Amino acid sequence: MKPAQFDYARPKTVEEACGILAADMDARVLAGGQTLVPMLAMRLSRPSVLVDITRIAGLQGIACSDDTVEIGAVTRQAAALASEVIRAEVPLLAKALRHVGHPPTRCRGTVGGSVAHGDPSAEIPLAVTVLGAEIVFVGEDGEEERFAPEDFFIGPMLTTAPMGGLLTRLVFPRRAAAPTGTGFREVASRRSDYAFASAGAQVVLNADGTCAEARLGIGSVGDTPVAVDISGLSGTRLTAQDIRGAVVEALSDLETVDDLHATASYRKRAAVRLAELALAEARDDALEQAG
Repeated sequence: MKPAQFDYARPKTVEEACGILAADMDARVLAGGQTLVPMLAMRLSRPSVLVDITRIAGLQGIACSDDTVEIGAVTRQAAALASEVIRAEVPLLAKALRHVGHPPTRCRGTVGGSVAHGDPSAEIPLAVTVLGAEIVFVGEDGEEERFAPEDFFIGPMLTTAPMGGLLTRLVFPRRAAAPTGTGFREVASRRSDYAFASAGAQVVLNADGTCAEARLGIGSVGDTPVAVDISGLSGTRLTAQDIRGAVVEALSDLETVDDLHATASYRKRAAVRLAELALAEARDDALEQAG
């Protein structure tokens, strides 16, 4: 099939892009196009106008401050994966990016585009959820609006993105000075295919080797990626028994879905096992840093 007819706009500023989006509810943003273009070809998306934001100044690049790492919305996934700053300060995102699509698609796909699309099986939204990154939009008036992941992702490919707003950047917290380890695991029919279930974890250790903080998120099993409360691991040695007990308890009420690829019960079992593996990987990573 061929896409339905649409107009094309290439604004030079964020304000100009927001003006076009605010004036037309059927306008759609084009960043990397790795998801949108196939949807256009299958006529699953029929925008009146495509707003190409790839050449707007200030929407690309990675910047590090005292407490945060900011990633411009149209930063290519391949560029983020190759970034020493991301590997050093947001290592969970670096691990997640290795599972995103294939090298050719990562060269075109953007970090912000994946988040804006809101696919519950996508790896970048899961990393955003685990780490509690801020999702920053700018409106036509130039005012910023910041969203927490749990408030932004509300359903399969459904978000609370403001009408006429443009996602400009993601703001991640920098890795703690204490030994910090990360883990990311997923299961799919083939490498780089959409995952049936995925898990991302980050662990921070105290000086005595006990757990100071543990974060866990599950993706690909329900309508949105979800952050899981595993605060019970604080103060433990993160043994296999500690991890198993915390994961089983935390995921006892996890809602999973059936589809053509996997049953809900399979996804539940896979989520539990992947969460254990991700936490164990994060623990070992942190212990290696601690020496």
